Amino acid sequence: MWAVVAVWVSGCSQYSTKKLPVAYHNLNARFNAYLIARDRIREVERYRLKTYQENYNQPLPILLPLDSTKLEPVRAQLDDAIKKASLVAERHQNSKWLDNSYLLLGTARLYRQDYGNAMEVFKYVNTKGEGEDEKHEALIGLMRTYIETGDYTNGLGVAEYLRAQPLNKANTRDYYLTKAYLHQKRQEYAISAALLDATFPFLKKGETTARLHLIAGQMYDLLGKSDQALAHYQKVQKNRPTYEQSFYATIYSIQGGRTSSERFSRMLNDRKNTDLKDKIYYTMGLLEARNERYPKAIEYWKKSIQETTANTTQIPYTYMEMGKLYFEKMQDFPSAKAYYDSALALLPEQSADYKALMNRKVYLDEFVESQRTIRTEDSLQKLAQLNPAALDRHLNDAIDRKLKQEQELMAKAQALAAQTANRPASTSDIPADQRWVLYNPLIVTQGRAEFTQRWGNRPLEDNWRRSQKESAAQLVQTDASPQSGTPTNGTNGEIVLTVSEAERKAQKDALYATIPLSPEALQQSNQRLETAYYQLGKLYKFQFNQPDKAIPTFETLLTRFPNTSYKPEVYYLLMVSNDQLNRPSTWKDKLLAEFPSSSFARQIGKTGPNGPQTSTGENEAQRIYAGIYELYKANNFTEALSRAETALTTLTGSVLEDKMALLRVMLIGKVRGVEPYRQALIEFIRDYPTSSLLPRVKEMQVAAEQPTAKRK
Repeated sequence: MWAVVAVWVSGCSQYSTKKLPVAYHNLNARFNAYLIARDRIREVERYRLKTYQENYNQPLPILLPLDSTKLEPVRAQLDDAIKKASLVAERHQNSKWLDNSYLLLGTARLYRQDYGNAMEVFKYVNTKGEGEDEKHEALIGLMRTYIETGDYTNGLGVAEYLRAQPLNKANTRDYYLTKAYLHQKRQEYAISAALLDATFPFLKKGETTARLHLIAGQMYDLLGKSDQALAHYQKVQKNRPTYEQSFYATIYSIQGGRTSSERFSRMLNDRKNTDLKDKIYYTMGLLEARNERYPKAIEYWKKSIQETTANTTQIPYTYMEMGKLYFEKMQDFPSAKAYYDSALALLPEQSADYKALMNRKVYLDEFVESQRTIRTEDSLQKLAQLNPAALDRHLNDAIDRKLKQEQELMAKAQALAAQTANRPASTSDIPADQRWVLYNPLIVTQGRAEFTQRWGNRPLEDNWRRSQKESAAQLVQTDASPQSGTPTNGTNGEIVLTVSEAERKAQKDALYATIPLSPEALQQSNQRLETAYYQLGKLYKFQFNQPDKAIPTFETLLTRFPNTSYKPEVYYLLMVSNDQLNRPSTWKDKLLAEFPSSSFARQIGKTGPNGPQTSTGENEAQRIYAGIYELYKANNFTEALSRAETALTTLTGSVLEDKMALLRVMLIGKVRGVEPYRQALIEFIRDYPTSSLLPRVKEMQVAAEQPTAKRK
């Protein structure tokens, strides 16, 4: 008997095509491997769906994003799926479940974000698989893998091939969803929404279908197609949505002005919306801002932040809208910067809004820094004009004011600590406004924004307030300083701040060091002021598109610093800003009269005095340049410089313009000396920022700054 069994088993080769061996391997492959792997994959998918947190402030992704780190709790299931699916390939090659097992293996690799191996598996099934449906399913998996790796070109190539194939119902559904996801990732929302519309006939009612209708509505909103968006939001309610899906479908309808805002009061009074009040107030703020009732919008957004409970994902988007309102509508740039800082502190870096917000923040940082520099340097220069006795009194008063403020803060902290000591350990019964502030993430975020607005972005380090002289200067201006005194115990047990004469003297010495009392310090202060006015004017003109504010800023720069090195450019920017506002001005005449050879004067007539540069004009430019260069080689520097400055106007727009400008710089070094030469190099870098000669000029600038620099 055992001999018969041995013969039978030996005949069940996995490479045999006979009925008995095939049946044997089909049975074992299905029940000992395939079904177990399939169930493990389904467990992982249920876990992904259950734990995924939607961000309703952005368009929802059609397919759930892959993140292997978030699948660590089900890593064992994925490993088991890979192990069981691999058994079919290792032991049951003649089984009809081979292709299906490979598909499970590819899916598990995809979930593990092992994209290289996932691609190999899907390609293998498409090449070696026997079933057409399995091949199509493998290509859909391959398309998804290309999407996750950002290879949209190859993804579209696979999609084009599949478009011509006779897909079954399940593959048609998955094909539409995957291709819609691809176009959504490419921000091609019209195509993506159309593909979703084609998918719905293949879907059953349920949360998944309700979610896809919500996404379709979002994309139609982005396309400005309000009617189609509203139709999808209404279909959300008809597909057995979760409460959250139903809530946001209503919110999006209200945001588009398609549903009466009177529903807000009912939504706020609904106990089921306790954890969603922040979103309701956020939407109310959006509608108020759209109707140009900006103070009311700010009020609602602040209310939204106050109503935030455990889920704080809404907060950065609320801060972002507040910053946007202050920036674009109210033009209050310091406030905009503070709210943008708060938004960026909480916004995920992978958010679609993060990069754009960071770019805008860079300009706001520069703006606030320039304003702070102007205020600080003006304040310090005013102090420098006081007589010694008055200045000493002013500094003593500043130290006393700061000491008083710190004393009041410490008294409040001591009172709060005393209240907390008499309460139970749990904070659940303590009113929110009386809990320790560091337990409240909202107050912490607001404090971080206020800190950044006052002190800027500072590294974590000891004595950070003393790391820049400006900090001490701000004591005089804003009463912001290091701790002004030494804590001691008072008669009633309270903490009292006192300052010894030695401490007071040390603080005053630190302040004196920041005040420009010497000519050299005053010169440095004026340089900082000059640069700050120049940068502030350019920010108004180019980044904020406010020529009406750029003009007085530039005029102040010229009034306070009539010999500024920025004068040619400022003349030009004043001319352009006045032209933008259709105001008559004399800045063009001033520029042409005082700086006729500057690049800004040449910008006025970019085509040159004799019309646009042609091939004939380029030949003439070559001849002029060659003549001047011959004078340079013959050491006839004075004549060459005179001709070069005249020729620059003639060569405007020519390919030789920057080359002639560099020759002029070299001639200035020969004729006028080191300081004019250094200034000419600075002007070249400023006037020709895209010139191919720039690296050479920067090398010349470095050499010119050396103590032993000689004239070129």
